[in-house]
Amino acid sequence: MLPNTGKLAGCTIFITGASRGIGKAIALKAAKDGANVVIAAKTTQSHPKLPGTIYTAAEEIEVAGGKALPCVVDVRDEQQISSAVEKAVEKFGGIDILVNNASAISLTNTLETPTKRVDLMMSVNTRGTYLTSKACIPFLKKSKIAHILNLSPPLNLNPLWFKQHCAYTIAKYGMSMCVLGMAEEFKGEIAVNALWPKTAIHTAAMDMLGGAGIESQCRKVDIIADAAYCIFKKPKSFTGNFVIDENILKEEGIKNFDVYAITPGHPLLPDFFLDEHPDVIVEKKESHEAVPELKEEKPQPQSKPRSGAVEETFRIVKNSLSDEVVKATQAVYQFDLSGEDGGTWFLDLKTKGGYVGHGEPSGQADVVMSMSTDDFVKMFSGKLKPTMAFMSGKLKIKGNMALAIKLEKLMNQMNSKL
Repeated sequence: MLPNTGKLAGCTIFITGASRGIGKAIALKAAKDGANVVIAAKTTQSHPKLPGTIYTAAEEIEVAGGKALPCVVDVRDEQQISSAVEKAVEKFGGIDILVNNASAISLTNTLETPTKRVDLMMSVNTRGTYLTSKACIPFLKKSKIAHILNLSPPLNLNPLWFKQHCAYTIAKYGMSMCVLGMAEEFKGEIAVNALWPKTAIHTAAMDMLGGAGIESQCRKVDIIADAAYCIFKKPKSFTGNFVIDENILKEEGIKNFDVYAITPGHPLLPDFFLDEHPDVIVEKKESHEAVPELKEEKPQPQSKPRSGAVEETFRIVKNSLSDEVVKATQAVYQFDLSGEDGGTWFLDLKTKGGYVGHGEPSGQADVVMSMSTDDFVKMFSGKLKPTMAFMSGKLKIKGNMALAIKLEKLMNQMNSKL
């Protein structure tokens, strides 16, 4: 872990989405230095699955050694942003650092993403970041520290990151484009950078998205808080950078990253937008364009699954079912498998005791997964991670993405038996 230096004592940090998760972790790290923290978030009443409000976060910040100003802010509302900025300046005398953390996510393809969800992502991620930055910039210009930090990814134009969740990618990249533009526009006055995790980060939102058990594949929010702290210590000349948490901490001399793992030694889930997993081959065009592209793989003769491998896999799945698994999952999955031993199968994890079978389920499936029989067997035996299969296009998913991710826990339980 990165020790505090006291560098941020008396500084005022305005953080959107700071009532929980990554935003609150950054706030608490700064509070240990004695910083003033403006908690600009929507949550005023605790959610059963998403604990924490702007008021509970404020209490934690005060206990950690900082001063807190909780403000009700929906970043889609320009008036609420302006009001919070005015209150911050009135209470603390200015704004030194802005963290654009608020974000909305829907990992759905074009036809599966409702317009309302598209509007939400564009309004919160891109527009919200732009408007909050715009409101804070006049005060940041007066600061000796003057940093804007967006929690957004490097601008990776590999089509892989667009094909499965185009709207989400556009919305997140909008935040990153704010970095690109504003860093140049305010060079010498305000440092503007982006920060993105190398791996999945465990938050209450991740639990909702991935279900119980996902945390073992994640790192703690502390790694992002430490990386953000490193950036805040940099001079204004450190600007226009797309920083990966692990990389900047290595530069700071951190060598032991197990301290950030929820389950030290357990394989970690790589985050989106980084070309660092084995199923993707990326190359740069050999022209003057510096745009990466996805290398088209020539169709390879598919290795035949062992005789009856699909049926045997479902037999093992059936023997592993329990009321506990059903209660934890509450979903019906349909598998459309191509290739030898292909066909349609289903896994009912709603009915008491669970049920598997050949053909379509009696009711509508919550999730439909399409893949080859070979990849199906590999997934359930642990040789191919579902997340990797999805990101590389080997697995196509229709329906509830959160329930699809929940299935990964069950697959992990199968690994030792297949």
